[in-house]
Amino acid sequence: VAKDLGLELAALRDGGVRIMQEGRVQYFALNLKNGNLYVSERVDREKICGRIPKCLLALELFVQEQV
Repeated sequence: VAKDLGLELAALRDGGVRIMQEGRVQYFALNLKNGNLYVSERVDREKICGRIPKCLLALELFVQEQV
């Protein structure tokens, strides 16, 4: 994520980046040391979406501008 967005790793460590997800379970996490996005919880498609043919997990990445 950091590389794709052109972010410095220092910006991640300073708390300038947050992942926002719907629901209680946080399926994704951002590694602050290398800027990679990881799956942090098992994604059980049947449990999340049931029989819905198209299943999406939405997340937003917020980047705070450093001054």
